[in-house]
Amino acid sequence: MWQQTLITLRARPRGFHLVTDELLAGLPELRACRVGLLHLWLQHTSASLTINENADPAVRRDFERFFNRLIPQGADGYEHNDEGLDDLPAHFKASVLGCQLSLPISAGRLALGTWQGVYLGEHRDHGGARKVLATVHGEGA
Repeated sequence: MWQQTLITLRARPRGFHLVTDELLAGLPELRACRVGLLHLWLQHTSASLTINENADPAVRRDFERFFNRLIPQGADGYEHNDEGLDDLPAHFKASVLGCQLSLPISAGRLALGTWQGVYLGEHRDHGGARKVLATVHGEGA
């Protein structure tokens, strides 16, 4: 079984956002997969995908604070700022975290740990809607 779907995530403000449910809503075929993999590819260079804590929103706020300290906006020496002061720092953050995830599927569900969820890291002040190419590969029920 191979299935590929382009999912458009709604626009979000800068920060880290739990998007697991929004992704799953765009993948009803996942329920028919007994065992397999879901590959997610974010088609943007100023946002990222990662897996982390899905319960306490403070973790997502702390992620934003940490990455803003690690890669500050408006630091001297950046040449690329065609789209504003948040442009190059957004690219750096996206490269550090990455734009893809491979997640196991078991019995028609993502086999995430109890406290795991998929984060979208929105690294632009006004990034807009984001597109994720989702590929399901596995065996049906």
